[in-house]
Amino acid sequence: MKALPALAVQSLGQGRLPRKTQVQYAALCFRVRNGKLKVLLITSRGRGRWTLPKGWPMPGHSPAGAAAREAWEEAGIRGQVHEVCLGGFTYRKRSSPYPHLALVYPLEVVSRDRKFPERGERKQRWVSPKRAAELVDHPELAQLLRGLKPAGGKDEPRLISAQKALGI
Repeated sequence: MKALPALAVQSLGQGRLPRKTQVQYAALCFRVRNGKLKVLLITSRGRGRWTLPKGWPMPGHSPAGAAAREAWEEAGIRGQVHEVCLGGFTYRKRSSPYPHLALVYPLEVVSRDRKFPERGERKQRWVSPKRAAELVDHPELAQLLRGLKPAGGKDEPRLISAQKALGI
């Protein structure tokens, strides 16, 4: 397994990860409308809990690229993914005895396809980062979401506003 970005390990407050940790890549899909930052949550297929699109490493894709691919497969989202990892969160899956770490990459939404592989299997919801933090079950993901700053004013260019909000 490749070494994890130091930023992700630091954000989790851990110096080392447990052996056999399963790493996935998550997309923090965001948009700025009328000066307000919104993030996309989707439901998991199993328990229907609110989370981010995420999936396994993919040959030929960077971690951010894999996160972007998962955003499309699970939510039909297309956009500009940023290669900077915002942090990560740990969680457990009922189907695995090993801990999982999801490294989170911001993805600025450009469009949404009506047809995508997991259409009909998940619900989607655009919410403020504060509301997203209330809805997710993962404490580390909630902390990451609470750390997002409100976007700038209406007249601020969208990308600059999003970069400020996400701290990139």
